[in-house]
Amino acid sequence: MSQSNVVRIAQESLQWRALCSREDLVPNSGVVAWHAGSQVALLYLPEHEDKPLYAIDNRDPKSGANVIGRGLLGSIKGDLVIASPMYMQHFRLEDGHCLEYPEHSLRVWPVRRHGDVGEIGED
Repeated sequence: MSQSNVVRIAQESLQWRALCSREDLVPNSGVVAWHAGSQVALLYLPEHEDKPLYAIDNRDPKSGANVIGRGLLGSIKGDLVIASPMYMQHFRLEDGHCLEYPEHSLRVWPVRRHGDVGEIGED
């Protein structure tokens, strides 16, 4: 079974919950929503048609501040990243791993746009 089939099967088993509307999303930037007791930064990259939306923990593990959604988006060695506005450490959007401090990472959630609604996946 190919990796894309595994991802598709895993996403089909998720429960999807509405988190925001399309109008809430800001292109090439982040907005923050409350989900299940956590602040989630929603990062919208419309030019990445295969995966334009990411959901990542808003709390910077180094400073403890809820600022990731205000970070700078970019790419390092082909990986999409967000730089924390506090100490500028970079987190990969795909898996939340910190490039400078491997002991730090951010939680990521499956997320999708379903029509005009941004949805987050739950197990």
